[in-house]
Amino acid sequence: MKLNREIKIGSCLIFIILVMQLVSLIWSPYNFNEINHDIRLLSPNSKHLLGTDHLGRDIFSRIMAGGLNSLLLAVCTVTCAAVIGCLLGLFAGFLGGTTDVIILRVIDILNSFPGIILALFMVAILDNSHFSLFFALLLVFIPSYTRIIRTGALQYKNYDFIKAEIILGANFFRITFIHILPNLFPSLLSASILGLSNAILAESAMSYLGMGIQPPNPSWGRMLFEAQSWFFNAPWYALAPGIFITLTVIAFHFLGEGLRRLHTPSLHNQTLQKNSLHLRRT
Repeated sequence: MKLNREIKIGSCLIFIILVMQLVSLIWSPYNFNEINHDIRLLSPNSKHLLGTDHLGRDIFSRIMAGGLNSLLLAVCTVTCAAVIGCLLGLFAGFLGGTTDVIILRVIDILNSFPGIILALFMVAILDNSHFSLFFALLLVFIPSYTRIIRTGALQYKNYDFIKAEIILGANFFRITFIHILPNLFPSLLSASILGLSNAILAESAMSYLGMGIQPPNPSWGRMLFEAQSWFFNAPWYALAPGIFITLTVIAFHFLGEGLRRLHTPSLHNQTLQKNSLHLRRT
């Protein structure tokens, strides 16, 4: 299987970013919350690779720690949203009828609100904690995965190999989780990786607005918010988190788009083979 350019670029960028975040668990140049007013707003140098902020904290150390918080929140959000969306989409697409109508109405209600507004509303109702931010972003991401899986389930349940399984007496869980879901997994995987870039952007936006990860825990969005008052005096303060947010979003976007292009033709061929195999058996 030949990897395309998007997968190669995305994988390399993600590898570098992940290594940096994992290293931050055991080592960082400085304590990311260590305040030193004697070195406020230092430009990048040999001791402080990305300079220091308005409190004299090392920006590179805060980038390392803040990226870990952002990535963990994004991974947890997308994983849970994909799991819940899979279940809802399979029930709605395969069962149809009243079940499909109820699930679609709930999804339409969630989609009727702009994502960032819904997330801000949920955080305002709860509190500014990691759980409330996770729950708010979860509600934003569930509808997209539900629609992806529902569309795939509607498509596959009319295929000959699924009809053959029904005739042979296969139950709902066997048909959906053994036959339909594995065929939809490549699409779900690429959508989930693309969702990571959206989740990181959403978390950064929430933190920038003061409704995300709260101090003393650093995050890239919060660093942008703190740096805006010093942009003309210390542009490196804002550029550092901004560049890392951009690179991370681009990396996940490239990897997700590359996987989508890689699996689209193979998924079609696999479906044709399954159809022909079941037709031979019947």
